[in-house]
Amino acid sequence: MSPEGERIQKVLARAGVASRRAVEEMIVRGRIRVNGGRVELGLRIDPSKDIVEIDGSRVPLQAELAYYLVNKPVGVVTTARDEQNRETVLDLLEVETRVYPVGRLDIESEGAVLLTNDGELALRLTHPRYGVGKTYLVEVGGGVKEKTVRTLARGVELTDGMTAPAEARLVERSPSGTLIEITLTEGRNRQVRRMFEAVGHPVHRLVRTAIGPLMLGRLKPGTYRKLRLEEVRKLYRAAGL
Repeated sequence: MSPEGERIQKVLARAGVASRRAVEEMIVRGRIRVNGGRVELGLRIDPSKDIVEIDGSRVPLQAELAYYLVNKPVGVVTTARDEQNRETVLDLLEVETRVYPVGRLDIESEGAVLLTNDGELALRLTHPRYGVGKTYLVEVGGGVKEKTVRTLARGVELTDGMTAPAEARLVERSPSGTLIEITLTEGRNRQVRRMFEAVGHPVHRLVRTAIGPLMLGRLKPGTYRKLRLEEVRKLYRAAGL
């Protein structure tokens, strides 16, 4: 907190939390804390240093932080640059702020990729210790038995060890194949594909549909959008920030 800083009502209103009057009501009700302490009306803060929480959830205030969701198509690599000059997820963005992909999604897969310059959030979203799940919709050939789905959920033995427990459910079964939704908290190289190969069902199509609470939704392949403040706050909560 800084006597030369800005009034907290102004900072939070600019960040898109709520109007100044609504922020004042939150302060009166004790919903807002700064650096772990209670807040009084008129408090001045430094957005670059002070930690502001609403209902126990941190609010990102630094103006330079940026968050984008990309629907990566097949054939695009999830890196900042590529030695083979293949198209990268950064090539899909038309923004001035420098951001980086969080985690990897192999070139044959498609779906949700988060790009940000928020290093602390990126670390927590990718490290298994924080348990933020990534959800995939997987299309495989043939009919997958419920027993196999339960095996995927319990864990599968791979060359680099047993996978951690996951959430898996059968979405649809047809003569041409089976759709399964699976949520992992690990991020091993090509893990989903390797798990399905281990149970005898090579993947035909793989789409990441969610990163924690962040849903891909109807975002079209090859396009992107900026995250809303509430979405960023949900990611913070999921990552324990």
